Amino acid sequence: MKKQLLLTLAIILSVYAFAKAQTQQGPFNQLIIRGVTVINGDGAPPIGPVDIVVENNIIKEVKVVGYPGVPIDNAKRPQLKSGGKELDANGMYLLPGFVDMHGHIGGVAQGADWDYVFKLWMAHGITTVREPSGRGIDYALDLKRRSAKNEIIAPRIVAHTGFGQGSKTPITTAEQARQWVRDNAKKGADGIKFFGAEPHIMQAALEENKKLGLTSSMHHAQLSVARWNVLHSARAGLTSMEHWYGLPEALFTDRTVQDYPLDYNYNNEQHRFGEAGRLWQQAAAPYSDHWNAVMEELLALDFTLDPTFNIYEASRDLMRARRAEWHEDYTLPSLWRFYQPSKISHGSYWHFWGTEEEVAWRENYRLWMTFINEYKNRGGRVTAGSDSGFIFQLYGFAYIRELELLREAGFHPMEVIRAATLNGAEALRMDDKIGSIQVGKLADFVIVDENPLQNLKVLYGTGAIKLTEDNEVIRAGGVKYTIKDGIIYDAKQLLRDVKAMVDKAKAAEGGFEIKQPGVKD
Repeated sequence: MKKQLLLTLAIILSVYAFAKAQTQQGPFNQLIIRGVTVINGDGAPPIGPVDIVVENNIIKEVKVVGYPGVPIDNAKRPQLKSGGKELDANGMYLLPGFVDMHGHIGGVAQGADWDYVFKLWMAHGITTVREPSGRGIDYALDLKRRSAKNEIIAPRIVAHTGFGQGSKTPITTAEQARQWVRDNAKKGADGIKFFGAEPHIMQAALEENKKLGLTSSMHHAQLSVARWNVLHSARAGLTSMEHWYGLPEALFTDRTVQDYPLDYNYNNEQHRFGEAGRLWQQAAAPYSDHWNAVMEELLALDFTLDPTFNIYEASRDLMRARRAEWHEDYTLPSLWRFYQPSKISHGSYWHFWGTEEEVAWRENYRLWMTFINEYKNRGGRVTAGSDSGFIFQLYGFAYIRELELLREAGFHPMEVIRAATLNGAEALRMDDKIGSIQVGKLADFVIVDENPLQNLKVLYGTGAIKLTEDNEVIRAGGVKYTIKDGIIYDAKQLLRDVKAMVDKAKAAEGGFEIKQPGVKD
């Protein structure tokens, strides 16, 4: 019996080792990426061909080795050392690893575990994720440690604890708030995610967190925003805001609360999200005196905006979001059920969603995007975050959609990439290590065989539809390699791993098939 168990364990370990070898290579004492075109992330235009030399996870040299269309003189290229690895990237494009500033590590209600989520993120070039509260700080920190040691396939994790999480009693005094913040820092958290609290509690907590030198994020929930909007938060020391709640409220000129219908109930998800889609129209007009004053104060405070445009996109076009082509292969049955119209599941507010709601949300986006784009134009920091796992938005895929929506907001494609890389690194105070391709920084890269500046869709795992000169319809792109900590991951193999997980989950349910809401057999 013992021999049989040992044999079974050996088989399992050998299968795991084989699968791991198929997915990743490294780390290496030296890695040279040959002949690639670099999109740096700092706003510089592309340049290539370039050889990038990495030694023990540190970029040692970024060397221009030629000119487009001219043969490279191999004698002038960096030389490979014994035990080193060469990666031929001729004709490909290399970017810094992407930073997702709002990434939940799955969820119990969604039935999405960390392995599923991490592989979807890594398959889309996401090498660093800020987790804005989730299943608890101990859970997040355990995964953070394992990722840092590269024991698991996972992006680098920055852990923000939900304010008050783990407290044995409600936090009702300023001193309790300060003590909780100190305890959170001692546990090893990187910062705090706020939703709202009494003003004196928010003031104390943010001041203490700032004193400790930690970062912070906030979703200004409607239950507290009437007395504490984004200006209050930024003045008290908040380093970044999520979504846009709290910003229109700071822009009010003729009211102090949003124009709630008198039968409104916050626990009714369609009330909550339906009325949220009318909020920007109640704010000061773009470029008005008050609009400008709020923007200038946030700029002066070096405040970061993380809009997460993608997570609300179903509000303006529900059919597009629920018909996204990746659901068929990569969305778990449990996650698909979570998305369906529900009076309980968060973000499943499709009680009777219609044209009026979508038209209101499209105007909401126009006004919201105007503020975000102008904030960027005046030197403000805007980052990219996805908030996936809700509202038909799938991990990894939704992040690329966020980049497309930044482009829609008016960002130049190079400004989009900067938001996804260097800006995120700066907001996390990690720009000395990641965020751009510079000597001395860590080897976090995204490599794709198409130019993402010309078409951001080539970053989707499903690629972009393209008609070749031979009149053949193909899928172009999809991230080819994600490199994190100098380890090369086959991004397409990671997607195949995810599809296998989804296929297994479907088979366990007797052949589950995705059906659109309300469709009967």
